[in-house]
Amino acid sequence: MPETKRLLVVTRDRSGAPFRQRVEPYLPLLAERGIRAEVIELAAGALARRAALCRAREFDGVLLHRKTLTWWDALALGDAGPLIYDFDDAVMYQARSPEAPHPGRERRFQRTAARSELIIAGCPNLATHASLAGAARVEVIPTGLDADAFPPKEIHGAQKRVRLVWVGSASTLKQLQTLGPVFEAVGRDVPGAVLRVIADARLQVPGLEVENVPWSLADEARLLGEGDIGIAPLPDTPYTRGKCGFKVLQYMAAGLPVVASPVGINAEYVRPEATGLHATTAEQWTAAVERLAADAALRQRMGRAGRERVEKEFDFSVLGPKVCDVIEQALA
Repeated sequence: MPETKRLLVVTRDRSGAPFRQRVEPYLPLLAERGIRAEVIELAAGALARRAALCRAREFDGVLLHRKTLTWWDALALGDAGPLIYDFDDAVMYQARSPEAPHPGRERRFQRTAARSELIIAGCPNLATHASLAGAARVEVIPTGLDADAFPPKEIHGAQKRVRLVWVGSASTLKQLQTLGPVFEAVGRDVPGAVLRVIADARLQVPGLEVENVPWSLADEARLLGEGDIGIAPLPDTPYTRGKCGFKVLQYMAAGLPVVASPVGINAEYVRPEATGLHATTAEQWTAAVERLAADAALRQRMGRAGRERVEKEFDFSVLGPKVCDVIEQALA
């Protein structure tokens, strides 16, 4: 019987969506392979954080999730076993300054990359950042989800309403606000159109009915499944090119066709005329939404194609063995 190995998993927020999507689902699978994980949340204080990281020497390896290493963090880790770094966001940037890396963040990222035995990046753009920062080994593994949590959408007969749906947060609502002229045109030209915003913030659009629905994990899949068209606007910046497209994957899992800005990985996830449509200008956005709103058969075809792709490529059951393989190899 192979020897059991111990893995210290370090994160800032165990309850947050990034941990829930990229780390937590795979811990039981690692345990089946004899890799027992202990998860700790780093405290804000430097001394408490240092004490937690010093525990790394008691383990066979460390999985660091998203957080980058300060000089003191790296000192606390010392010569602890292999460091595995997992990230799904352009952590070297600040969201409010998306055009250039933040100097301090970039230094911490480079320190983390140089110290890591393995980096697991959520998309190719992030993998490039890691390679340029000196990472010894980089693997691209997308953010996954449980497809079974999203019952496939079925369309029965004629619909009196067409619901656009967007899921996000107060910090990303500005991405949706850029589509104001599009929503006004849709409200004017598409009878029965409604916009559902699933978030911790509210949006109002003149001339278009808006359903502002609070986000909750328990209701998210149902709220998305009640929609007809998923929308994913995104500005094109160095920061947003590192986004990992989870919103788009959720729409596809729910069986929705997607209209998306062709930025970063979204340009690949949303395949024009197959799983959705690309749009850059207001005119393109309006035309794409109105086309899908008018054609239930097209929505159904694209929605089914998206759902099938999620099941084949992005479900936890598909990604789990890949995640476990690279972690197991790094600890060998």
